[in-house]
This record gives sequence, structure tokens and C-alpha cells, in this order.
Amino acid sequence: MSAAGAADALLARLLRRAESARRRDGDRPAAIDMARVDEYIALRTLAEFETFHARIGLAERTGALRVQRDVHSGDGTKLLRLSVCDVAALARHLGVRLLDERMDAAESRLDPWRARFPVLEEVLAAWRSNRKLRGAGPEAAPDLADAASVAAARLDDAGAERVLRRESARLFGDSKRLEKLTRWLELLATGELATSDLCDVEVWAMLGLRREPQPLLLAGTGSATVGEAVLPLPRPFIGLPVEQLRALATNARCLVSIENLASFHDATHATGAQHALLLYTGGMPSPAWRAAYARILGCLAPELPVYHWGDIDEGGFRIAAKLSETATEAGRQLQPWRMSPDALAEAACAAATMPSSAQLARMCAWACRAGWAEVASALQARPLRLEQEQLEPLLPA
Repeated sequence: MSAAGAADALLARLLRRAESARRRDGDRPAAIDMARVDEYIALRTLAEFETFHARIGLAERTGALRVQRDVHSGDGTKLLRLSVCDVAALARHLGVRLLDERMDAAESRLDPWRARFPVLEEVLAAWRSNRKLRGAGPEAAPDLADAASVAAARLDDAGAERVLRRESARLFGDSKRLEKLTRWLELLATGELATSDLCDVEVWAMLGLRREPQPLLLAGTGSATVGEAVLPLPRPFIGLPVEQLRALATNARCLVSIENLASFHDATHATGAQHALLLYTGGMPSPAWRAAYARILGCLAPELPVYHWGDIDEGGFRIAAKLSETATEAGRQLQPWRMSPDALAEAACAAATMPSSAQLARMCAWACRAGWAEVASALQARPLRLEQEQLEPLLPA
């Protein structure tokens, strides 16, 4: 970093301290002891010192700073201590707006969406504390407001899916705008400040956005009512328009939803596939997919068991929790299939990876939200992460 850049970085740090002190209603001015400033200590040449001192002097002349110098040694220019006299003057000198001004603008921009998305209150509280979220502060409010308008529109139209870039062009006149808003779409879709382990495609799917139209893939015996037509279910599987699936008739003995495409294809050829109804969730199921899932559940015999098989990781249990929510609303209990260490062979457990303590905590939390407290207990006893593609397809007997 150049000497000029180092001086400006120091002044910016002082400004943040001064704003924090003002929010705490403190009477003591924000100050810094230059003997502890690495940028100043690292200066070596006379030219560097002169440049640094000149930048500080400019801020001093605006009335923003009070500068204490060592007048008893050398040429009297050595800096000992900097204190902020006028916060607004320092902000003007740096060419930035004060946090209070930026927060007023952010709150005004987000006001229409605060009741719809309670997580925005947490966002604003973090920004008021001068904390960045996902690498951004209050200046990101326009992007977050745009994301809120998209999320609200998609949640209000949960029965349909939309093609990502076409929807982006329709809403913003820019086919790639939605992709640039993904970090904020994730925050709104999950309702969580912290980033999740969801990939972009899964975030979009939570809001019913797809890169291209996705059929509902299912395997089983029986027939499906699609629009006004009744279609037989062929082997090994069929793809149906998710919004047009009206009803399903089947003599299957169980339903198994499957997170990953490779595992779904493998399962369609597994022993017992002819007795099961298999559904590919498309990773994170969209609202439209979950609506079709609810319609399917409503067509099945009450005693027919309903399972989900997915990755043993945070994303897998997050998906399970979403499906469990839909199943519960349909009067069903979703059961885990091969998603507990207790349900796996020793060789499979040995091939798994170890989650971090934070990952394990989130996995267990989502497992509990799915209603699978016993799976959470098994994970606590034997922590592991395992993608379902690492397992050979095996279906309920």
C-alpha cells in the first residue's frame, strides 16, 4: 500500500471509530495512538513520511482532526496521536457519507418489504452496528430491495416456475440482473443472515426460478392426470410438466423422493423399483414442485409410507425439512431413507467425511426441523457427511 493509501485507510478507520463512539453517546472523542499504527510504523523513506504527513495535514486543515506531534525531537513532524474533532468534516474529507445518512436511505428503500420479510430487520440492525453482511453495507439496499420484489412476486406465484433469465429480462430489462442478486435472494428465501451451503441453482429453485424448464421426473406404475389427459406411467420413468400434474393413481407400496439425478436414475433400475413410486426433487424442490408433491400425496392411500433419500449434509437435511413441511400439511409423516448413520453399512460410514462442528450443528438443526430427532441423535453420536451418489441404490422392501 502506498503512503497516501495508508494515510487514507487510517482516516477511514478513525471515522468508523468516531461513528461508533457517537452511537454509544460517548463524550470522549475517537482517537488513535500512532505508536500502534502499523501503516505508520512501516514507513521507511523520507518521501513516504512526507506524503503520509501531508495527507493527515489536509484532514487537519478541514477541522476534522486534532493532531498531536512530537515537537521535542527531530523536525517536529512526527505524529503522536490523532483525535477526531468533527465527524461530518472527516466524512466529507474522505468523500463518503456518514453511516446515519446511509442508514436513512437504506431504511427508506427497504420499508415496503420489512413486514413481508422479517429478516430485513436483522439486516438493518447489523448495518446500524456498522457490520457488513455478505460483503456489503447499507449501500446494498437498492439491490436487496430489488431482490425482495422478486422474492415476493415468486412467492405470490408459488404454483408456477419461471425461467431465470427470461424472468430477469421481464422484471429488469436485463437478462442477467437476477443472477447478480443471488446472495440477497438466498437471504430472503432462507430468512437467515448467515450464508448457507446452498448453491446458486438451489437458491433459485427455492423461489421457483430455473435456468431452463424442468419436468417432474417420476417412476412407478399407474397413471397420471396431466391437464385433461390421463397418461400411463411408462418404465423406467417419465417427465411431466410440474404445473399441469393434477392427480396420480398407483399401486405402489411406498413413495420415495430422491434429491440427486444420478441416484434417481440408479434407483429406477434397483431391486424393488417396480413396487415404489420414485420422485426426483431436482435438488432443492421449488414451490411449484412442492405443490405437485402435495397433490400426489393427496392421491395416495393413507397407510402408504412416504420417504425421502438425500445427501447427508446441511443441504440434504434442509431439503428434507422443506419436504417434511409439505408432507405435514398434507397429513403425512415424512420418514428418512438412508440418511442416518444408523441406517448405513460400516463400509459406507468409513467412506464419509467429517463435518465441522458448525456444519454438524446445522445438519442436526435441519434434521430436527424435518421431524427426525433420532437422525440428529445418531449424527451427534457418529458425525459424518456423505453424498447419496456414494451409496448403491437400495429401496424399501
